[in-house]
Amino acid sequence: MSQIRKNITGVKATIITVALLAGIAVWQFYLFVNFKGATGILDVQGGRGHLWLAIIAGGFACFAAFFVFSAYLHSDGDEVIHITSIKG
Repeated sequence: MSQIRKNITGVKATIITVALLAGIAVWQFYLFVNFKGATGILDVQGGRGHLWLAIIAGGFACFAAFFVFSAYLHSDGDEVIHITSIKG
């Protein structure tokens, strides 16, 4: 497999992973907001576990996205052009 295909596969995998983590965070936050108690009434205090899962998944999504995009924005050292001048 060529280097370009490996890079494209890696990019797709990281985008899917970050999107999946963000989706889990949104879903858990939705479950927290709509948590109902035993009586069927919305219960603000009962869904704390969902809130913590949403915060953790959102944190992981931000953490992963930061490192993924910083790695892709980093320029390759071999592609740097050094310009020197000859003083005469």
